[in-house]
Amino acid sequence: MRIGPHDIEPNLVLAPMAGVTDKPFRMLCKRLGAGLCVSEMTISDPRFWKTSKSLHRMDHEGEPAPISVQIAGTDPAQLAEAARYNVAHGAQIIDINMGCPAKKVCNVWAGSALMRDEALVARILAAVVAAVEVPVTLKIRTGWDREHRNGLAIARIAEDSGIAALAVHGRTRDQHYTGEAEYETVAAIKSALRIPVFANGDVDTPEKAQYVLKATGADGLLIGRAAQGRPWIFREIAHYLTTGEKLPLMPLAEVRAILLGHLEHLHAFYGEQSGVRIARKHLGWYAKERPEHSVEQREAFRAIVNRAETSAEQLRLTRDYFDALIAGVAPEFPVAA
Repeated sequence: MRIGPHDIEPNLVLAPMAGVTDKPFRMLCKRLGAGLCVSEMTISDPRFWKTSKSLHRMDHEGEPAPISVQIAGTDPAQLAEAARYNVAHGAQIIDINMGCPAKKVCNVWAGSALMRDEALVARILAAVVAAVEVPVTLKIRTGWDREHRNGLAIARIAEDSGIAALAVHGRTRDQHYTGEAEYETVAAIKSALRIPVFANGDVDTPEKAQYVLKATGADGLLIGRAAQGRPWIFREIAHYLTTGEKLPLMPLAEVRAILLGHLEHLHAFYGEQSGVRIARKHLGWYAKERPEHSVEQREAFRAIVNRAETSAEQLRLTRDYFDALIAGVAPEFPVAA
């Protein structure tokens, strides 16, 4: 499938997730099979563009194309300027956030809160599309709450405004990430539009990916939380959709190599102090649900590795832990320095 001039192959996209889809993670997921990786949400207020957090989020040097950057805000003119700024700094696709359910975002009427004001949505989309020559995409939810499922109305506004592709999370804003995603609204939106539509929500296995594509008729899938600690899920899903066969469980030695490379990239990208801190959540995700170790071993590993203060110590503890699992012996847990 295509978004503007860009081929998205496979049609599997890493969903934007604040604090997760940074440059190291995007590059890793792209290498492991994602057709497109969307950046963390970047704020539209220019007063914050020079902060350390924003500078890291706007760093795309060496990142494989196409580069998709998500922007968030409430003011049409400000969002248009943010789109222009990000394109000038490497963005090849601009994605607008109207799907985030977080209170700190919705309390300022950004993210999914915007779905409550369809007229404002139309003004924002028109302003951003007119501001840049690159494709503009949009991420929404099925509505604000169960009584206000206006995803289809927003989708029609998006298509009329020149949005190049639409992603729909199969939950309302008030559901956050609870319950099960419903795909009927996604299917209704897809059947009503001519532009590509991506389905999002609870896609966590190759079989579920196939089911959601068939249930919704979507052109592709957005995968978010299921990629945390499992960035190779894109490879697994693409293989299954192509062949009908599941790949074997990734060998622990390959998991070890991927994780250590990810840690090293985080340390280099953020610097040692921030890199070690940011890496901790990823370590917990990578360690979960592996048959080679028990829940007790996993929790002990997380407790000890989270006390590591240096990149060398964090890498050593991780390397030793996975080496023990690969060798089939009980990992030892020395006190972190």
